Amino acid sequence: MEKQSSQNQQPPKEDKRGTPRKKIDKYQLYRASHVPSEGRVKPFLECLDKMVNHELYKFPLRLYLDTCAKCNNCAAQCHITCDDQSNPHWLPAKRSDLLRKVYKKRYTLAGKLLGRLVGAQDLTEELVDEMYESFYRCTMCRRCALECPMGVDNSLITRIGRVCLSAAGMVPNNFRVSVESQLRGPTKNTSAIPERAFLDTIEFLNEEMQEMTGLPIEFPVNVKGADILFVAPVSDYIMEADTLMGNAMTFYAAKENWTIATGPGSDSINYGLFYDDNWLKDIILQLHEVVKEIGAKTLVIGECGHATKAQKVFAEYFGGKLPFKIKNVTEVTAQYIREGRIRLDPSRNKEPVTLHDPCNQSRMGGLAETLRFVLKSAVSNFVEMQPHGNENYCCGGGGGTVGFEEIYDFRMEVGGRKKVEQLKATGAKLLAAPCANCKKQLRELVDYHSLEMEVVGIHDLVAKALIFEKSQPRKIEVVK
Repeated sequence: MEKQSSQNQQPPKEDKRGTPRKKIDKYQLYRASHVPSEGRVKPFLECLDKMVNHELYKFPLRLYLDTCAKCNNCAAQCHITCDDQSNPHWLPAKRSDLLRKVYKKRYTLAGKLLGRLVGAQDLTEELVDEMYESFYRCTMCRRCALECPMGVDNSLITRIGRVCLSAAGMVPNNFRVSVESQLRGPTKNTSAIPERAFLDTIEFLNEEMQEMTGLPIEFPVNVKGADILFVAPVSDYIMEADTLMGNAMTFYAAKENWTIATGPGSDSINYGLFYDDNWLKDIILQLHEVVKEIGAKTLVIGECGHATKAQKVFAEYFGGKLPFKIKNVTEVTAQYIREGRIRLDPSRNKEPVTLHDPCNQSRMGGLAETLRFVLKSAVSNFVEMQPHGNENYCCGGGGGTVGFEEIYDFRMEVGGRKKVEQLKATGAKLLAAPCANCKKQLRELVDYHSLEMEVVGIHDLVAKALIFEKSQPRKIEVVK
């Protein structure tokens, strides 16, 4: 057989990946075709100069970079290193030291005079590569901050490191493509779903709900003057039909005046939260314009942890005093239950159900009890995961890392192993995870580790338990 001409031959996989100057483990996020390999030190340092003097970050960032007891308590709390500290590059304090030593060299007198004697170092291209790999192994779950005797938040240091990497052009391809589509693309959503396809999906969901319930339930679209604008992560329209139908059925049962929107109002995802304040701000404000155009009194974010955090924590900082409220959909459902606007029959969900606490909703969002209140109202056999609530372990795909197929093996073998232990111990058949990113990671873990468990949203189960005023045959099942 003749050899193919060199013109038609594909370069080997190793060439496509490239080789970073510094590797921290057998996994590799770095791709030569996605990020620059030179000229990164200057823009990184210019960004760091801004961050250490930024009105929002100046005090905590300097405090955390100046403070570390090297006690390793953080490693004992981290889902990656709590059971295996063989790789020092995975340790939270070690990761923070990558930025800390540059900070010391650039901003402290001791660092300028004594250099490496006090753990200070100039930034190099090799160190940039090491930061890129290390800062994107961290899921920014903030569990390590719970037990730090000095109160250091390694998650913030990781995020600022990512912000500076972004300024240097070091952005994972999934982030770059998604944000470009959401802000500059014609569809204005991260999945690049055309409006016609989006509306076709809505029509299909309407038909499904009406067939299941015999009621005229539907998703209102672009209704001006609606009290609630409901914005789910757009990926739910591809992956989470049951969750979305549960949301719509809940609003219907509560007789809510609500709507969804097309264009930028179709997607609550905000990847800027994970790596770049400029994009974080632009995505927040883009969605706020839709809320104002609709005239809604409340912006309700769907089952999505990071989207909830982005809006609740940063909305007023970037957007000023808002003429509308911001809530997570589970908060709204909990309010309906307490006010008697909806009724649930938990006996319709008899299988043992456990709950995964999304870090951005429970540990960082204060919604741990709200999630449990709604879930326990909808199921009859709730099994608590251990530990849980604010101390629950990350799914292993947080901080946006769930979208990085380049480090899929790391997420399955390292990042998610503690969660797998938790899941096995519950004996549950259903795993409720009220977060789009968590669901993706958890489903992949379930498949990879052959667990006999189905991942669902909280509102999948709420839908099955809903009691409508008009009696009709019930056919609602969680789709497997």
